[in-house]
Amino acid sequence: MKDVTAIKAGLSILFLLCLFDMPYGYFQFARFIGMLGFAYLAYTEHELRHNNWRDFFIISAILINPLFKISLGRGLWNILDVVWAVILISTIFNNKKED
Repeated sequence: MKDVTAIKAGLSILFLLCLFDMPYGYFQFARFIGMLGFAYLAYTEHELRHNNWRDFFIISAILINPLFKISLGRGLWNILDVVWAVILISTIFNNKKED
């Protein structure tokens, strides 16, 4: 579970950094790493039979993927970045309570 916590924390930081004025390459990097991170989290939730979280992470991986881009505009992406960061951080603390 430590790897999942590290991935969630890393993705949260990655998404929050997207709120700043970064070069375009950073956003491409964030999309690629975000897609891989969400795919891995979906797999781990599938193994744990947490279907709601699995579905959330699959949808997030599809939405952020860099291959078939979904254009939402900077403002909406910033909102999504904050929502993802808050959800990921809250799941870290909720999982620690359950352990």
